Amino acid sequence: MAALWEDVLYNEPVIREAALLAVDAALLEGVLMRTEEEPNASDVVNYAPFTLLPSAVPSALFEQAYAVQQDFNLLVDAISQNKEFLERTLASTIKVDDFTAQLFRIYTQVLEEGLAQSVFLGINRSDYMFDRGVDGTPALKQIEINTIAASFGGLTSRTLAVHRQVLKALGKSEEASRLLPNSPSKGLALGIAKAWELYGSQSAVVMFLVEEVQRNIFDQRCVENELWNRNIRVIRKRFRDVFEKGSLDDARRLYIDGQEVAVVYYREGYVPKNYDLQNWEARLLLERSRAVKCPDIATQLAGTKKVQQELSRPGTLERLLPGHVESIARIRATFAGLYSLDLVSASRVSMSGAGMNVQGEEGDKMAATAIADPDWFVLKPQREGGGNNLYGEELRQVLEKIKDSPERTSYILMDKIKPQPSKNYLLRAHSPLTVSECISELGIFGVYVRQGKEMVMNKSAGHLLRTKAVEHADGGVAAGVAVLDTPYLV
Repeated sequence: MAALWEDVLYNEPVIREAALLAVDAALLEGVLMRTEEEPNASDVVNYAPFTLLPSAVPSALFEQAYAVQQDFNLLVDAISQNKEFLERTLASTIKVDDFTAQLFRIYTQVLEEGLAQSVFLGINRSDYMFDRGVDGTPALKQIEINTIAASFGGLTSRTLAVHRQVLKALGKSEEASRLLPNSPSKGLALGIAKAWELYGSQSAVVMFLVEEVQRNIFDQRCVENELWNRNIRVIRKRFRDVFEKGSLDDARRLYIDGQEVAVVYYREGYVPKNYDLQNWEARLLLERSRAVKCPDIATQLAGTKKVQQELSRPGTLERLLPGHVESIARIRATFAGLYSLDLVSASRVSMSGAGMNVQGEEGDKMAATAIADPDWFVLKPQREGGGNNLYGEELRQVLEKIKDSPERTSYILMDKIKPQPSKNYLLRAHSPLTVSECISELGIFGVYVRQGKEMVMNKSAGHLLRTKAVEHADGGVAAGVAVLDTPYLV
């Protein structure tokens, strides 16, 4: 894998020419982001960072990732409907993590009141790396599943054309023709459109709930334009707009500025800094409404790291997906080692029964193991958005500090995945053109729509490859670490 594009990789004049062409192609195709200096203005923009060349991805692992996506869609949906599982799994986490606790409070309140929502839309992205085994054979291992605001489906739909153009310019037309079609923006819009249709009001709108700072607006516009092309009206609002102008009628239909909202598509609301007191009030109003939320709060909770860790326990998948033997086998094959950090004392208090004591003992043992040998693990908090995980010495220091504290239960441990690096050029505005040793992460988008108990849509919706230099342990494109890429199957 490391030898891909070896014939041009170190030919400096050829690479410089290709990079100039690539940047112009990215601007032409709309692979764009707003600037850090003017994050809410589109009158000065720049290209989103991307690799000069497509990166090698083992075709068998690529196919495996696609094959399991519908299974993960089913699993996420099953978890979101299982109150007992979410309560039990998150019991220790909500005692020490205020953000998860607040989400859970709203979840409980809405359930007690009775759900007004009858159509459910899930847009998720399951992320993987290619772990190099002892014998050097790569294996697909899941990093996480994102159930809220899974981004870059729009821009990655447009990056493909850039890489095709670069390969052609390098005299590699045959290789260019082998790059697979990819259009997540169409797939995501298809799900939103189906949910809008099932909501049943032609005059209702789709509301994109967006952040105060909107550097990544063009990624969202790609999906938005697909909806406009279907004559579905889209509005863009922030939490504060919902707080100031949102209301529910007697049937709990949601109105903003006098417009009925059929679907709320969250591109916001996944980290604590997205919320103040008013924003939590707005979130509660949205959750109480009849509008289709993508995701509803139960589905957001289904994407927490604690749930991910619990899924790896023997028997858990069988309880959540009874009768789905083949799906369970496909899902389990992607799991990396995941470990609880529950405390024995916290376990005894939080729930009676020997099972929780065992979890606490496992937590003590794993904390000690990770402190002794931190380079084998990743410490993951209950957060989305990239740039939150801890590695190496930092992992050791944090675990030492919280090893006897209930705060420990707000994290999980995961085996550190060790992929085979490859060489590429990472193109960023105002950055030097230098070859980097890189690793990649593959994401598969999934979309499902459920009406009542009936699954009316369940499909994979395209892929996202992100690549970063090996010296960066954590962080995605939005965090300024990874760049957009295109898989070249080998």
